[in-house]
Amino acid sequence: MRKVLLVGLFSLFTVQVSAQQMDANTLFTKLRSKIDAVKDYVATVDMKIDVSFIKVPKLKGKLYFKAPDKMKLERNGGISILPKNSINMTVNNLLPPSGATVIDAGIDNIKGVSVRVLKVIPDTEGDIVLSKIWVDEKRLLALKTETTTRDNGTVKMELEFGKFEKQALPDRVTFYLDVKDFKLPKGVTMDYETNQQPTPKPEEKGKMKKGKILINYLDYTVNKGIADNVFAEKKK
Repeated sequence: MRKVLLVGLFSLFTVQVSAQQMDANTLFTKLRSKIDAVKDYVATVDMKIDVSFIKVPKLKGKLYFKAPDKMKLERNGGISILPKNSINMTVNNLLPPSGATVIDAGIDNIKGVSVRVLKVIPDTEGDIVLSKIWVDEKRLLALKTETTTRDNGTVKMELEFGKFEKQALPDRVTFYLDVKDFKLPKGVTMDYETNQQPTPKPEEKGKMKKGKILINYLDYTVNKGIADNVFAEKKK
Protein backbone atom coordinates (compact mmCIF):
# COMPACT_ATOMS: atom_id res chain seq x y z
CA MET A 1 0.00 0.00 0.00
CA ARG A 2 2.83 2.36 0.94
CA LYS A 3 4.63 1.56 -2.33
CA VAL A 4 1.49 2.31 -4.35
CA LEU A 5 1.05 5.59 -2.48
CA LEU A 6 4.67 6.61 -3.12
CA VAL A 7 4.36 5.76 -6.81
CA GLY A 8 1.15 7.77 -6.98
CA LEU A 9 2.75 10.79 -5.29
CA PHE A 10 5.80 10.58 -7.57
CA SER A 11 3.58 10.43 -10.65
CA LEU A 12 1.58 13.42 -9.42
CA PHE A 13 4.79 15.38 -8.77
CA THR A 14 6.06 14.54 -12.25
CA VAL A 15 2.81 15.70 -13.84
CA GLN A 16 2.90 18.94 -11.84
CA VAL A 17 6.51 19.67 -12.89
CA SER A 18 5.65 18.96 -16.53
CA ALA A 19 2.63 21.24 -16.27
CA GLN A 20 4.78 24.03 -14.82
CA GLN A 21 7.30 23.62 -17.62
CA MET A 22 4.52 23.73 -20.21
CA ASP A 23 3.09 26.84 -18.54
CA ALA A 24 6.49 28.53 -18.75
CA ASN A 25 6.70 27.85 -22.48
CA THR A 26 3.15 29.10 -23.01
CA LEU A 27 3.83 32.23 -20.97
CA PHE A 28 6.96 33.05 -22.94
CA THR A 29 5.24 32.39 -26.27
CA LYS A 30 2.34 34.70 -25.35
CA LEU A 31 4.73 37.39 -24.13
CA ARG A 32 6.82 37.14 -27.29
CA SER A 33 3.68 37.31 -29.46
CA LYS A 34 2.45 40.42 -27.66
CA ILE A 35 5.81 42.13 -28.12
CA ASP A 36 6.01 41.06 -31.78
CA ALA A 37 2.60 42.63 -32.47
CA VAL A 38 4.38 46.02 -32.50
CA LYS A 39 5.90 46.18 -35.97
CA ASP A 40 7.08 49.77 -35.79
CA TYR A 41 6.74 52.96 -33.79
CA VAL A 42 7.85 56.55 -33.54
CA ALA A 43 8.26 57.78 -29.97
CA THR A 44 9.02 61.16 -28.46
CA VAL A 45 11.79 60.50 -25.95
CA ASP A 46 14.32 62.00 -23.65
CA MET A 47 17.42 59.94 -22.97
CA LYS A 48 20.22 60.13 -20.44
CA ILE A 49 23.46 58.20 -20.92
CA ASP A 50 25.43 57.74 -17.70
CA VAL A 51 28.94 56.34 -18.07
CA SER A 52 31.45 56.99 -15.29
CA PHE A 53 34.36 58.24 -17.39
CA ILE A 54 32.55 60.57 -19.82
CA LYS A 55 29.85 63.21 -19.66
CA VAL A 56 27.04 63.06 -22.17
CA PRO A 57 24.33 65.73 -22.35
CA LYS A 58 20.69 64.71 -22.08
CA LEU A 59 19.23 63.85 -25.47
CA LYS A 60 15.73 64.70 -26.66
CA GLY A 61 14.03 63.85 -29.91
CA LYS A 62 12.24 61.13 -31.86
CA LEU A 63 13.10 57.45 -31.64
CA TYR A 64 12.17 55.37 -34.69
CA PHE A 65 11.88 51.58 -34.48
CA LYS A 66 11.03 49.01 -37.12
CA ALA A 67 11.04 45.27 -36.50
CA PRO A 68 13.14 43.33 -36.25
CA ASP A 69 16.15 45.56 -35.50
CA LYS A 70 16.08 48.97 -37.22
CA MET A 71 16.41 51.96 -34.91
CA LYS A 72 17.19 55.63 -35.31
CA LEU A 73 17.33 58.57 -32.91
CA GLU A 74 16.50 61.92 -34.50
CA ARG A 75 17.74 64.51 -32.03
CA ASN A 76 16.31 67.95 -31.60
CA GLY A 77 18.84 70.04 -33.51
CA GLY A 78 20.56 67.15 -35.32
CA ILE A 79 20.46 63.56 -36.55
CA SER A 80 21.86 60.59 -34.65
CA ILE A 81 21.68 57.09 -36.08
CA LEU A 82 22.39 54.46 -33.46
CA PRO A 83 25.24 52.36 -34.84
CA LYS A 84 24.70 48.83 -36.07
CA ASN A 85 25.93 46.16 -33.63
CA SER A 86 25.42 48.47 -30.65
CA ILE A 87 23.05 47.45 -27.87
CA ASN A 88 19.59 47.56 -29.39
CA MET A 89 17.53 49.49 -26.87
CA THR A 90 14.26 47.58 -27.25
CA VAL A 91 12.89 44.55 -25.45
CA ASN A 92 12.28 43.00 -28.90
CA ASN A 93 15.98 42.38 -29.42
CA LEU A 94 16.96 41.56 -25.86
CA LEU A 95 14.69 38.50 -25.78
CA PRO A 96 15.33 35.36 -27.82
CA PRO A 97 12.85 34.48 -30.58
CA SER A 98 10.04 32.05 -29.84
CA GLY A 99 12.21 29.04 -30.78
CA ALA A 100 13.94 28.60 -27.43
CA THR A 101 14.20 26.41 -24.33
CA VAL A 102 12.21 27.95 -21.48
CA ILE A 103 12.85 27.08 -17.82
CA ASP A 104 10.50 28.05 -15.01
CA ALA A 105 12.72 29.73 -12.37
CA GLY A 106 10.01 30.36 -9.81
CA ILE A 107 8.32 33.42 -8.33
CA ASP A 108 9.78 36.82 -7.40
CA ASN A 109 8.48 40.24 -6.41
CA ILE A 110 9.12 43.60 -8.08
CA LYS A 111 7.82 46.69 -6.29
CA GLY A 112 5.00 44.69 -4.70
CA VAL A 113 4.05 42.88 -7.91
CA SER A 114 4.31 39.08 -7.96
CA VAL A 115 6.18 37.99 -11.09
CA ARG A 116 7.11 34.73 -12.76
CA VAL A 117 10.80 34.30 -13.53
CA LEU A 118 11.73 32.59 -16.78
CA LYS A 119 15.15 31.55 -18.03
CA VAL A 120 15.25 31.40 -21.82
CA ILE A 121 18.01 29.73 -23.84
CA PRO A 122 17.96 30.25 -27.62
CA ASP A 123 17.83 27.08 -29.70
CA THR A 124 20.04 28.63 -32.37
CA GLU A 125 23.44 30.26 -31.94
CA GLY A 126 23.44 34.05 -31.96
CA ASP A 127 24.51 37.02 -29.86
CA ILE A 128 22.10 36.16 -27.02
CA VAL A 129 23.36 33.33 -24.81
CA LEU A 130 20.76 33.46 -22.02
CA SER A 131 17.86 35.70 -21.05
CA LYS A 132 16.25 35.89 -17.63
CA ILE A 133 12.82 37.53 -17.66
CA TRP A 134 10.62 38.72 -14.79
CA VAL A 135 7.04 38.53 -16.15
CA ASP A 136 3.90 40.12 -14.74
CA GLU A 137 1.68 37.21 -15.71
CA LYS A 138 -1.58 39.06 -15.10
CA ARG A 139 -0.74 41.94 -17.46
CA LEU A 140 1.57 39.85 -19.67
CA LEU A 141 4.45 42.32 -19.41
CA ALA A 142 8.20 41.93 -18.93
CA LEU A 143 9.08 44.14 -15.94
CA LYS A 144 12.76 43.22 -15.90
CA THR A 145 15.21 41.35 -18.11
CA GLU A 146 18.81 40.24 -17.75
CA THR A 147 20.41 39.22 -21.03
CA THR A 148 23.85 37.65 -21.38
CA THR A 149 25.35 38.29 -24.82
CA ARG A 150 28.47 37.08 -26.60
CA ASP A 151 29.71 40.50 -27.67
CA ASN A 152 28.17 43.06 -25.29
CA GLY A 153 28.45 41.48 -21.86
CA THR A 154 25.36 41.42 -19.65
CA VAL A 155 22.54 43.89 -20.22
CA LYS A 156 19.97 44.44 -17.47
CA MET A 157 16.76 46.24 -18.28
CA GLU A 158 14.03 47.55 -15.97
CA LEU A 159 10.72 48.55 -17.54
CA GLU A 160 7.94 50.72 -16.13
CA PHE A 161 4.51 50.68 -17.76
CA GLY A 162 1.56 53.04 -17.68
CA LYS A 163 -0.28 54.70 -20.55
CA PHE A 164 0.97 52.30 -23.23
CA GLU A 165 0.93 48.94 -21.43
CA LYS A 166 -1.86 47.47 -23.62
CA GLN A 167 0.67 47.45 -26.47
CA ALA A 168 3.48 46.23 -24.16
CA LEU A 169 5.27 49.55 -24.68
CA PRO A 170 6.97 51.08 -21.62
CA ASP A 171 6.82 54.62 -20.29
CA ARG A 172 10.37 54.32 -18.98
CA VAL A 173 13.26 51.92 -19.52
CA THR A 174 16.51 51.80 -17.57
CA PHE A 175 19.43 49.81 -19.01
CA TYR A 176 22.41 48.67 -16.98
CA LEU A 177 25.22 47.39 -19.19
CA ASP A 178 28.86 46.44 -19.28
CA VAL A 179 30.90 49.10 -21.07
CA LYS A 180 34.32 48.52 -22.62
CA ASP A 181 35.98 51.38 -24.53
CA PHE A 182 32.54 52.96 -24.74
CA LYS A 183 31.66 54.73 -28.00
CA LEU A 184 28.87 57.27 -28.17
CA PRO A 185 26.01 56.96 -30.67
CA LYS A 186 26.82 58.73 -33.92
CA GLY A 187 25.81 62.37 -33.78
CA VAL A 188 26.21 62.86 -30.04
CA THR A 189 29.61 64.45 -30.65
CA MET A 190 27.82 67.49 -32.10
CA ASP A 191 26.92 68.49 -28.55
CA TYR A 192 30.55 69.32 -27.76
CA GLU A 193 32.27 72.55 -28.66
CA THR A 194 35.38 70.74 -29.85
CA ASN A 195 33.27 68.25 -31.84
CA GLN A 196 35.54 65.55 -30.38
CA GLN A 197 34.11 62.42 -28.84
CA PRO A 198 35.28 62.00 -25.21
CA THR A 199 37.50 58.99 -24.72
CA PRO A 200 38.46 56.98 -21.63
CA LYS A 201 41.69 57.69 -19.85
CA PRO A 202 44.61 55.46 -21.00
CA GLU A 203 44.61 53.52 -17.71
CA GLU A 204 40.87 52.81 -18.15
CA LYS A 205 41.04 51.51 -21.71
CA GLY A 206 40.23 47.83 -22.09
CA LYS A 207 38.60 47.60 -18.66
CA MET A 208 34.96 46.55 -18.29
CA LYS A 209 32.89 49.26 -16.63
CA LYS A 210 29.23 49.79 -15.85
CA GLY A 211 26.97 52.14 -17.76
CA LYS A 212 23.34 53.19 -17.47
CA ILE A 213 20.92 54.47 -20.09
CA LEU A 214 17.58 55.95 -19.04
CA ILE A 215 14.88 56.48 -21.67
CA ASN A 216 11.56 58.22 -20.99
CA TYR A 217 8.91 57.61 -23.65
CA LEU A 218 6.51 60.56 -23.76
CA ASP A 219 4.26 59.31 -26.57
CA TYR A 220 4.11 56.69 -29.34
CA THR A 221 2.73 56.39 -32.84
CA VAL A 222 2.43 52.63 -33.42
CA ASN A 223 2.16 50.39 -36.49
CA LYS A 224 1.66 53.17 -39.03
CA GLY A 225 4.50 51.92 -41.25
CA ILE A 226 8.01 53.34 -41.60
CA ALA A 227 9.97 53.17 -44.85
CA ASP A 228 13.40 51.52 -44.71
CA ASN A 229 15.09 54.61 -46.15
CA VAL A 230 14.21 56.50 -42.95
CA PHE A 231 17.00 54.47 -41.29
CA ALA A 232 19.57 55.06 -44.01
CA GLU A 233 22.54 57.18 -42.95
CA LYS A 234 22.67 60.37 -44.93
CA LYS A 235 25.89 61.03 -46.78
CA LYS A 236 27.75 64.18 -45.80
